[in-house]
This record gives sequence, C-alpha cells and structure tokens, in this order.
Amino acid sequence: MTRRLRLTAVAGVLAVSVLTTACAPTTANSTCLLPDYAPAEEALQEMEGQVLSQGPQGEDPVSADSVQLSEGEIEQVKAKKATAAIVMHYTGDDWTAAQLNGLETRFEELGVEIIAVTDAGQDPSKQVSDIENMIARKPDIIISIPTDAVATAQAYRKAAQAGIHLVFMDNVPAGFTPGEDYISAVSADNYGNGVVSAHLMAQALQGKGNIGVIKFGVDFFVTNQRHQGFVDTIKKDYPDIHIIAERGISGDDLAGQAQNTANAMLLRYQDDINGIWGVWDVPTEGIMAAVRSAEREDIKIATEDLGTNVAIAMAKNSMVAGLGAQRPYDQGVAEATLAAYGLLGKDAPPYVALGALPVHHDNLLESWEDVYHQPAPETVQQSFSECTAPTS
Repeated sequence: MTRRLRLTAVAGVLAVSVLTTACAPTTANSTCLLPDYAPAEEALQEMEGQVLSQGPQGEDPVSADSVQLSEGEIEQVKAKKATAAIVMHYTGDDWTAAQLNGLETRFEELGVEIIAVTDAGQDPSKQVSDIENMIARKPDIIISIPTDAVATAQAYRKAAQAGIHLVFMDNVPAGFTPGEDYISAVSADNYGNGVVSAHLMAQALQGKGNIGVIKFGVDFFVTNQRHQGFVDTIKKDYPDIHIIAERGISGDDLAGQAQNTANAMLLRYQDDINGIWGVWDVPTEGIMAAVRSAEREDIKIATEDLGTNVAIAMAKNSMVAGLGAQRPYDQGVAEATLAAYGLLGKDAPPYVALGALPVHHDNLLESWEDVYHQPAPETVQQSFSECTAPTS
C-alpha cells in the first residue's frame, strides 16, 4: 500500500493511545536520528552558557546561580514561620511535578510551611477562584503561574494589596511591575529553547526539508517565546528548510488537538512533509500518535520539555530527534529563595532565567538527571537502545 493510500485510510480512524504510541517497541541499534551536520552542531556549541530570553517587561536575565541566601538570612526566614500557597495553572505532568519538588524542598530548608497547592486545570476563572480562596487563608507568600495574564490580573492585584509576597513562574499578570507588585519572575530561557529545538530539527533534516509547526493558540508569554525562537532560527539560519504549515491548538485536551492537527498536516502534504515541531511535550505526544498512525516514522519531531513519553521515544531512537529542556526543579528552588527575599525585604532581580538544555538520544539519561535531580524512570532506562550513525 502506498503512503498516500495509507494516509487516506487512517484519516477517519479514532485517536490511538498516546501512551501506547510512546511505548511501542522499536528495533535496537536502529539508525540514529541525528546525523552529523556541522552548521547545527556548531550553533548549539556556541549557545552553551547563554540565555537569549528577556523578561516579560523586557528585562535582561539574571542567572539563577546568583539568587542566594546567607546562613544568617536563612535563620531569619526560619524565625518568621512563614506560610506559602502555590497556585498552579495545572498539575499532573513532569514539569509541574519537578517545579513542586524544587519548591517543597527549598521551602522545607527555609522553614516555610506550604498550606495549599491548587490546580486550575488551565481555566482562568477557576484560577481566579483559587487565588481568592488563598487570599482568605492569608499566606505570607504566593507562588503562581497565571493561566491568562489579563483575566487573572485583578485577582493577583488583590493578593498584592493584601500584602502577600508574589513570585511568578514564566508568566506575569498584565500591568504588574516588578519590585512593586511582585518580587520576581523565574523562567527557563524559552526563546533559547526554541532556538535549540530549531538547530536539532535542522540537524535531523541535515538542513533541508519541509516542516509543520504546532504552537499554543493562546497568548502566553513563554510559549510565544519558544515559537518565536524556533521560527526565527529556521528562517534565518536554514533557508532550505521551509515551514509549510503552522497551526495553533488550545483547550483541555492538547494531546488530542495536536494529534488531529498533525493528522491533517500529514494527510494534506503526504510525502512533502519531513518534520513537525511541537510547542511542548504534551502536545508532542499527540504528534507522535499521528505519526505512528500514519506509518510515517521517517518524520522528524522536535519539541520543548523533557517529559516521560517523549523521553521513552527518544530512548528508543524513535520519532523524537531532540528537544530544548527547561530545568523546572532548579526553577522551583529559585522561586522559593526569591520569596524569602520578599520576607527579608531584600532587593531581588526582576527576571531570573535558566539556560536552555539541548537533549537528544546520546545525552538523554544524563540530561534527565540535570533536569529533575534524580535518575530517569525505569521506563525510560529500560527503553534505551543504542543506535548506529547514519551512512549518508
């Protein structure tokens, strides 16, 4: 059956399980997805140690390594017996679990009690309710990531006016000024992560091909930066790679939306599409499902964030050529430390960023430890198979 006929046949099939897609067996010692390609490899080497993103207000980034407390300051924080609430956009994925782990570990060291962790399920109205409920409980600190910078701004404003110290992850409410309305914002180098994934896509394609882009269809600061970094780099550095389709997704089933979108791209462009970029790992699970269903495992996938299912695929040298990873555990530690700055009245940098980490098959297991501060799960380790260099 030709590829064109296979794609037509699967167009009406129901979505397959993403977990099954991630865990389906592949041949050991298969051909590596990243061939030697000097322009991309050299560009990635040049990025080491750099942070390319600016903050939500255009601030220059400050390294998380510079966010420190002395032993005396730690004792002062402990003496305050402070409390904190963590107001999340959603929970249940590897990124949020690592953020929470970093926050919990550092707050325990500082003697700060976490009184609640909330999950808005990506619903701004639910998050407004969560913020209002937390204000009523009068914590000293709120650590949060706004689901919508505009829709949640008034609720956060009430928290600031109540004297609660605010530290933000990634996104900042509209109209807020660092040092006045909130202490600081902490983020990965999201523009840099987009740049990293563009170079890895280019390496996988050896600088030539047609690709699709699946971005987040909501105006969200960090995902906008990832998308911009990826697109800017492809257009500027790789003139023989062409973005032939770009679509946004939103809603509470991002993997399903991404799978439907990728199915449509594969059906429309057939053999003319060679790669697809996903804005983070959860939508990318849907892209993987679409690629598997279409029997197009020649498609190269690049993404952001080191989640378990994309790591399993990468371990098997299947579909996912590479990604730009955040360091969410270290972000959580920095956020808790900056909250302590607020308790002490210590001047804080307005924007703290952690550099992008390129992840691919060869450095996957060590990168997992860098990102999560613990060994890769058994499912990832047991999936790891060696690959052989392509013979271009």
